[in-house]
Amino acid sequence: MSDHIISLIENASLASLSPSDLTAIRRHTDDCVDCRRAFEAAQISMLLLRERAAEIFEPSPFFHTKVLAMLRERQTAAGQWAWSRVWRAAGALASSMVLTVAALAALTFIPGSQAISGPQELTSLNSYSAEEVLLDQGEALNGQVSEAQILTTLYGAEDEAAK
Repeated sequence: MSDHIISLIENASLASLSPSDLTAIRRHTDDCVDCRRAFEAAQISMLLLRERAAEIFEPSPFFHTKVLAMLRERQTAAGQWAWSRVWRAAGALASSMVLTVAALAALTFIPGSQAISGPQELTSLNSYSAEEVLLDQGEALNGQVSEAQILTTLYGAEDEAAK
């Protein structure tokens, strides 16, 4: 029976015990010293908890100010931390974009660079001859292409389309 009394005291608060359970505990504690000690310890604990819960604690006069200052500080630190995460994520991309723009600007504004304006300049930059490109026979003809072949290649498609 003593195990039953101790388990009642340990598993439920004294305030939640029914009157019949309290009567059974009091009858048993008259004869059993161990159960009496456990019951008295539970009663003392309940009284201490009630007294402690009834106390009203007043915060220091500057508690509210300190708490708000700490909250503002945390929000500021969180905002700076978020900005650093964004910069770490996009910093390499932004840096490469700036370098690309700088390289393009340097290539555009370098003195002495010339823009290609006409077909003559294009052919002077091209390593292929007109015969190789148009006839695709540069090696087979060994440089001996007739004017008729060139004119036929250049104007033959236009003549056929006109017909």
